[in-house]
Amino acid sequence: MSAIDFILNTTFDDLPDECINEAIRCLVDTMGVAVGGSQTQLSKIIHNHAARHFGGATSCLWQDSRNVSALGAALANGMTIDSIDAHDGHKLTKGHVGCGVLPGLIAVMQAEGIVDTKELLASIVIGYEIGTRAGISLHASACDYHTSGAWIALATAALGARQLRLTPTQTREALGIAEYHGPRSQMMRCIDAPTMVKDGSGWGAMAGVSAAYLAKDGFTGAPAITMEAPELSGFWSDLNQNWYITQQYIKLYPVCRWAQPAVEGALALLHDHAIAATDIDRIVVETFHEAKRLSVIPTNTEQAQYSLPFSVACAFVRGTVGVNEITEDGLNDAQIIDMAMRVEITETKKFNAEFPARRFAQVNVYLKDRKVFTSKETEAQGDPENKVSDSVIWDKFRTLTIPVMGEDWCESFLKNAKALPTTKSAAILFQQLEIQSTARK
Repeated sequence: MSAIDFILNTTFDDLPDECINEAIRCLVDTMGVAVGGSQTQLSKIIHNHAARHFGGATSCLWQDSRNVSALGAALANGMTIDSIDAHDGHKLTKGHVGCGVLPGLIAVMQAEGIVDTKELLASIVIGYEIGTRAGISLHASACDYHTSGAWIALATAALGARQLRLTPTQTREALGIAEYHGPRSQMMRCIDAPTMVKDGSGWGAMAGVSAAYLAKDGFTGAPAITMEAPELSGFWSDLNQNWYITQQYIKLYPVCRWAQPAVEGALALLHDHAIAATDIDRIVVETFHEAKRLSVIPTNTEQAQYSLPFSVACAFVRGTVGVNEITEDGLNDAQIIDMAMRVEITETKKFNAEFPARRFAQVNVYLKDRKVFTSKETEAQGDPENKVSDSVIWDKFRTLTIPVMGEDWCESFLKNAKALPTTKSAAILFQQLEIQSTARK
């Protein structure tokens, strides 16, 4: 099956039940992150930017009272998800797909008046399949490590082409435009100097949606190398057989995935030995090179989300890493900052060799009384080899949304999302996205 045939002709009934269940899990998880992210300064800035500069009234800014164009909604909602690093991802892309697929897809569906639930779920699956393969293909063919927006652009162009009912020729042009204009920004620049540019997800979603509309109007694009190069064909040959949506990881903490193995090691030591934060002299974290780059001592939430020392410090001081910890409450906690400055990061050949398929850390805690505790070699929870249950995702959704939208909104959205396979219209779900959050009132 060709990629374009898969994009345009795959139906809900063609998909395994496991994929549909994963689509619902990914939808709920990502929307929870979006609601949590709506509280950030990044989200407020990008929403106002979209309202001022992306005229139109076809698609909603989530948790906002304003409507903008499909492009503006894809941009702002995608960047809102990206504003707290708690969304799902894939190991081999070293990044994320859903944070752009969902805002891009919903923006176009709203703009085109499409509310069919089976189409929504089928398109989520298709978006994850195209986006994940495009990301793996890009890593195999480009000399630098690019942000997720680069492959999100192809995924949202594919979904835009599907919703706009483009021809195969137009769809090929849309994919080519998206790859050419997608944000091939250098990820390690943001790792070393974290700012609001983040993972390029919203920009990629916007580029892909724009590409689909341009192709509809006759605009042409250069062939999408990551999808068409003969040497990369192996990444596309198993479409409709190997389902990458079932291989996404789920994050339990709103910090970079590379920091989370160390967080798990810290929490395990805390649980097993009842270590008091005041008894700790220093902490040595052994991990892989990319995680060692997460070394900043933060002064803002963007830095906090890309700081392994800060994440580990939160684990020891507060026993968790949540939205409160990566925002003002945690950033103003002198004990957390002091603990973060006691963390040393070293890389090992063993852990480097396992990356990116597996991400390990080992935490060594040196106490003031000279006792030393060492964790096992730990990985983050939520990996596809050891999936978290549905209830864990639902609880994560509640934790992120109830403080912002209230319990009634939260439980209603969960109920409507879980019922999607047996209902005909997603209109009520879409309408819930338009309800303004307390952060914007």
